[in-house]
Amino acid sequence: MFKLQKIKPATFLLPKEDGMHVPGLVIATDALLEDVEIQKPLEQVRNVAFLPGIVGYSIAMPDIHWGYGFPIGGVAATDAENGVISPGGVGYDINCGVRLAIIPMPFQDLKEKQKKALLDHIYRLVPAGVGRSHKGSNRSLSDTDYRHLTEQGAMWSIARGYGFTKDLEHMESRGVIAHADINAVSEEAKLRGRDQLGTVGSGNHFVEIGEVQQLFLPDIAKAWGVHQGLTYVLIHSGSRGFGHQVCQDTLNTFIKQGYAQGLPDKQLVAAPIKSQAGQQYFAAMAAAANYAFNNRQQILHAVREAFHTVFGIPGDEIHLIYDVCHNIAKFETHHIDGVPRQLCVHRKGATRAFGPGAAELAPIFQQTGQPVLVPGDMGRASHLMVGLGNPLTWCSSCHGAGRARSRHKSMKAWHQRDPIQHMQDQGVRVMASSYRTIAEEMPDAYKNVDDVVEAVVEAGLANRVARLRPHLVLKG
Repeated sequence: MFKLQKIKPATFLLPKEDGMHVPGLVIATDALLEDVEIQKPLEQVRNVAFLPGIVGYSIAMPDIHWGYGFPIGGVAATDAENGVISPGGVGYDINCGVRLAIIPMPFQDLKEKQKKALLDHIYRLVPAGVGRSHKGSNRSLSDTDYRHLTEQGAMWSIARGYGFTKDLEHMESRGVIAHADINAVSEEAKLRGRDQLGTVGSGNHFVEIGEVQQLFLPDIAKAWGVHQGLTYVLIHSGSRGFGHQVCQDTLNTFIKQGYAQGLPDKQLVAAPIKSQAGQQYFAAMAAAANYAFNNRQQILHAVREAFHTVFGIPGDEIHLIYDVCHNIAKFETHHIDGVPRQLCVHRKGATRAFGPGAAELAPIFQQTGQPVLVPGDMGRASHLMVGLGNPLTWCSSCHGAGRARSRHKSMKAWHQRDPIQHMQDQGVRVMASSYRTIAEEMPDAYKNVDDVVEAVVEAGLANRVARLRPHLVLKG
């Protein structure tokens, strides 16, 4: 049983034990820590602290739950010179992330027939579900396409008509991770991703449309073009089979090369950043991250098309607020004891949350701080927040509500009940490629996102800007 020590509001220390290079740090409220499932994720927080070169803390966000090696909701920074890089610290869905766009139309103006037509149209344009793709279309990627899109990131799709150049200013790292190399990626990974750009995938991925319900920081919301009552779209997807295969290939290689030795869990397997194996993984991971930026860009383009078809709204009037990664390892400069150091920051189920003045941000966000997107479940809410650049967590925040129970338990709980009708009774219309996905993703399978966001605010990681209420949901 792990005992935590409260050191600040919503901030707890997991003390160092033998073998841990750093303590653990857990962002949570007392109520969230009463979760009976917390002990196994805390064990993973401890295990991550064994990684060579880790600095600061092994960090857990308030949406923490059990994951592969690292907990989901985990953050760890390693020294860029003598530290390691861990695929388990990124996850299988490389650059799984979220983007938020605002439609210049009050949600209450949407008629019921129009809502159904809109969701039907998006469902036709955006394949959703396990293995779903644009197979049979003319959108299959060639080897040349792969080389260019992994080098250029989201700009590759924009140059082909999927969006607008101004979108880039509203993406983390302008929609591209440097030093990607398609030559570091296996043929199997390329095969799996060849027809999947512009698709949602399965599990907790979605396209969500709803209403900006409440503003907390009206001045920042206004600066970003967010107004109460307007319609929003939230897109959650990643690198699909392409990124999954990159992760699996690397894990197989790292374990075979003996990089799991000395770690308490082989799922943490990590290679020195400066080694050939470490460099190859980063190059392949960056390629998958750039694939994911293109994927979300093409999904947003399809949503813009659907709004134009149903409501006549031009695509360039649907304003991208931001796109964030929440499964990524990135090289960033942070200060330790007042000295700038380059670190490899792993965020797995965690979101970058730079504050005002951060050099990498576009001018508008340098003034306000970076938008932080926190999707909840499909029945309650999602949140738009603004980063405060807290150095304790390497400028990181939570990425969502976090699961409260497993998919199996959720499926069992909804056996012989009608989840689609239940959601409709709550004012939410849901479409999915399978009944099982809806049952596994019901709101009661997740923590209350309002509670998670409260912990983030108390700990000083980010502040609330707006609360978003879902009404139309496309699931895998």
